[in-house]
Amino acid sequence: MNTNGEWRTLGLLGGCYAIWLVVTAHADVLGPWLALPLITLTITLHSSLQHEVLHGHPFRDEALNAALVFPALGLLIPYQRFRALHLAHHRDTNLTDPHDDPESSYLDPAAWRRLSWPIRAALRFNNTLLGRMILGPAIATARMYRSDLRLLAKGDRAVARAWLLHAIGAVPVVLWLSTAGEVSAASYALCAYLGLSILNVRTFLEHRADESVQGRCVIVEDRGLLALLFLNNNFHAVHHARPKLPWYAIPRHYSENREHFLALNRNYRFTSYAEVFRRYALRQKEPVAHPLMATTA
Repeated sequence: MNTNGEWRTLGLLGGCYAIWLVVTAHADVLGPWLALPLITLTITLHSSLQHEVLHGHPFRDEALNAALVFPALGLLIPYQRFRALHLAHHRDTNLTDPHDDPESSYLDPAAWRRLSWPIRAALRFNNTLLGRMILGPAIATARMYRSDLRLLAKGDRAVARAWLLHAIGAVPVVLWLSTAGEVSAASYALCAYLGLSILNVRTFLEHRADESVQGRCVIVEDRGLLALLFLNNNFHAVHHARPKLPWYAIPRHYSENREHFLALNRNYRFTSYAEVFRRYALRQKEPVAHPLMATTA
């Protein structure tokens, strides 16, 4: 184990699985208005724990860490694909580049000009916070699936292995839901989608187009429920500067170096996610076409 504090990560993992098991098994007693939100939140937290694991926590052994998040609670995204794409995203000089950053939500201006107006309208709505929550999961997963299908057609063994492991990881989830679980397939699929929707609150503005590499990562000074669900990844400039820093150490490190990080990221900061919702619920944060690549029509 990396540090004495990693028991917090293990405890959170245990708690996440325990709540998921109890709620899915007793969803009929809890009722949909309580059970489905709780399932959604556990799926969201599990995804954040996958992010923590791929950055080397709580153990130094990569295979052991991967085993901790092996059950595919979210069903939609293979962990090994998430890991590969996210580590590629951490090549900070490529941040926001629509060609080289696999997590960029921007398009090349030339590609944007070729799109039909209905697709443009959908992508503009996707660049509002509500749009990103409603359409974002479908758009992002469709892009990834299309890319992976192309890679599979070319015989990419790493992608094939990731999907095989994902299918195996989905087996215990599906078996539990079909035997001990009291949640319909449709309801669970909705929870999986909503889990990605909540995660999109974080990813919506965590990067911006900026000439300075360091100015591309946000700080959201939130300490509420969303910060916990995101495992403090809302302090995103800190995460990119110190990607190996465990989730529980990020807020203190930021507090002790606040002026440094705000100077580093050119004061790309929000006080809370409430502020983010007020400003961008129905307003585009930036254009879809990357604003620093070319002027678009």
